[in-house]
Parts: sequence; structure tokens; C-alpha cells
Amino acid sequence: MSHPQSRRRAHLAVGAGIAAVALTLAGCSGGGTAETETPDQPVELRMTVWTADETQLALFQEIADEYVAENPDLVSSVTFEPIPFDAYTTTLTTQLAGGNAPDLGWILESYAPEFVQSGALVDIAPTLQEAEGYEYDDLLDSSLALWQKDDGLFAYPFSNSPFAMFVNTDQLTAAGQANPADLVASGDWTLGAARDMSAAAAAVSGKQGLVVRDFDYKAWEVLASVWNGWGAAPWSEDGTQCTFTEPEMVDAMTWIHDAVFRDAAMPGPGVTADFFAGDAAMTITQISRASALDDSFAWDVLPLPAGPEGQQNVIGQAGIGVFANAKHPTIAADFLAYFTDPENAEKLATYFPPPRESLLNAETLGAANPKLSEEQLQAVVVDGIQDAVTKPTHASFAKLQDTVRAELDALWTADADVQAVLEDTCGAISPLLEG
Repeated sequence: MSHPQSRRRAHLAVGAGIAAVALTLAGCSGGGTAETETPDQPVELRMTVWTADETQLALFQEIADEYVAENPDLVSSVTFEPIPFDAYTTTLTTQLAGGNAPDLGWILESYAPEFVQSGALVDIAPTLQEAEGYEYDDLLDSSLALWQKDDGLFAYPFSNSPFAMFVNTDQLTAAGQANPADLVASGDWTLGAARDMSAAAAAVSGKQGLVVRDFDYKAWEVLASVWNGWGAAPWSEDGTQCTFTEPEMVDAMTWIHDAVFRDAAMPGPGVTADFFAGDAAMTITQISRASALDDSFAWDVLPLPAGPEGQQNVIGQAGIGVFANAKHPTIAADFLAYFTDPENAEKLATYFPPPRESLLNAETLGAANPKLSEEQLQAVVVDGIQDAVTKPTHASFAKLQDTVRAELDALWTADADVQAVLEDTCGAISPLLEG
């Protein structure tokens, strides 16, 4: 697919007014204005990301360099700025508030409502829709929902990564456990089975059982990959009522608590275990982590186990947005259209399941992900995106995240009263939800 310079000029004018959006996130004030014509000299663009993976960054740079080569009078360089995941959103909002806004940046789904509703992002829909060969209608409506407001689109959901269960079949075999793939086939792949198998493997190996990656007794929201098996949620769909005390959530959190402190199936507080280094029998994480697999042990990747409410699909989603108070929002939107067009979306699919219906098939994804079979990709990625829910999101998520984490600290002791802790959690966050 070609990317003619003439097309770049044509749709720069379309996005000329996008920087007029007011910026209020984190007390920021919009200061950028969009160029209405070709700048006097080529500009430099900067995108913040939370990956430090050198192969991913090299791919991004390859695409960016092609854009620069095709538009030498428009852009002189595109730089990708890695920020550690744990500090990413805090660092990004500090840059926005301090007048050092990147032109583009990754945005975690949990913070999508906050960014979209605040006016921190510009509407990229007109630019993408007018870009030659972009095929905007190929984008799945369900993938766009979190990033839309009125008729606008305020970030492109570049990664739609289902949560899955990775299993170390060497450790399970050594512990005399069944092949989890056989349980999937027979309909017996449940959270209870995964717990029991993980505990048995840990007892034999002396390592850990089931790790919910990135949880670490801090990022409680990733436990959605477990509690969705009960149909549980931390708050109501409209975000106004705490539901931590609903029976489904109490049962789910009791299950997690028991898996840690009674069954020795999950690592306790302060214990670090990396599945990809062979430290655990199983891990729940996003399929995009498959790139970390090697041949040091036998492994498989499977859909999330079923809970009492059946098998549920959960995805982690990340968007790329253009910031309203950036120096070059219109050119940044133009680059985003190039970066995510059908040709480049297929390249990015190596690491990030795309929102394009034409690319969400096992054959295409298999070509980009040689470590995974077409059967694994169909079951975990293609089927896993269907009817999936995201991790918790809220317009006040930053405050809620810290408050919930502080309240749940009391849960992570062997003698904790789960019901009481969750009641205290609701008491702490209800004013934030109602406000």
C-alpha cells in the first residue's frame, strides 16, 4: 500500500480545528494550536509509550521513519519515549500539566473516561475517516466504544489484548496433573481446576502456582480477569454505586483469599514470581505477553477458566491519543492515521491485536505471531475479543484506584474478614462515585 504525499496534504486541512478542544485533565490548560497549513520548517513529533521492548520500539521507529521519508517537509523526526508502566499515567499527566505535552501517547483503558471526558484529547475521527485508504469502517464498533464521546473518537484502540491463561506443562506433568487443553476440550477448564492443579504443581516444584501477572497486591483491577467468572464488578455500570459488597464480588474475593492463604495456589504478598522465567505453573496475563516465551520449558496458552457464571472474556485495551495542548496536534493526527492504517496495523498485530475486523482472524494473526498456533490464536485472541469486557474504568479512576488499593490492604492477611473489608472499601469509595 502506498502513502502518497498528496494525501497527507489533503487531510491536514480536515483536522485543522482539532486543537480547539479545552484541556482540563489534571488541571491542565490547553495551549496548543493546530497548524492550518504546512509549517515553515519540518517539526519533531514525540509519542509516549510504556513499553521498553526493543523489538517493539524498533518496529514503531521503522514505521515512523517511513512516514518521515514520505513527508520530509512536514516532519523531521518521530521519537518514542518509553515511560515505566508503574509511573506512566502520573508522568504523562505531569507532562501535560507542566507544558511539556507529548504530541501523542498511549492511554490505559482504566483512564479512558477521564481522558476522553476531560478534553485532554482531540477528536481524531475526521482525520482517520478522510485518510486515503484508511478503511475506517473496518474498525470494530465494540473496540471504539470506550474512546468515543458524542460523534467523536478521541483515541485509536491499537491494542485489544485478551487475558489468557499461560501454563507450564512441564511443571504440571511433573506433578501428575492433567493436560489443561484436555480440560478445555471436555468443558472442565474451571477456576477451581486451575487452582487445584497450580497448588499441586507448586507443592512438587517448590515454586509458585497461579500468578495473576501485574497484580502484586497493588494493581487490584487486574483481578477482573478472575472475578468476572462470578459476574462481579467493583461498581455499577453507570459508575455511581459501589458493588464490592454484592454477593458475587464477596464470593470472588473470598475465592482469591482462600487460594492464597488456604490452598497455597497463589503467591502471597511480597512474593515475586515470573512465569516466563519458569517461576510458576500458570499465569493469567494478556496475550501480548506471548513474545516473552522461549523454549526453556514446554508451555500452552488457553482461554480464561470458567467461574460460577461460566467462561468470561476480559481484555486489556490501550489507545493512542493526540493531546490538545501539544505543539503539533494536526500533524500528530496525520501521523496517527499513517501509523494505524491497514498496512501498518497488520505489522503492529505482531504484538498488539488490532481493532480491525479484516485482521482479526487466525491466519493473519498467525503470520504475525509465529510462536502461537492458529488454534491458540483462534481460541484466545479471535474468540477472546468477542463479547469481552475491559478492566474497570471510571472518570475518577485515579482516585478510586488508590483508595481501593489502600482499603484492600487489610484483605491480604490470613485471618482477614473479607465481607468487612469490602464493606469498608465501599464506605471509602462511595463519596468518590457519587461525586
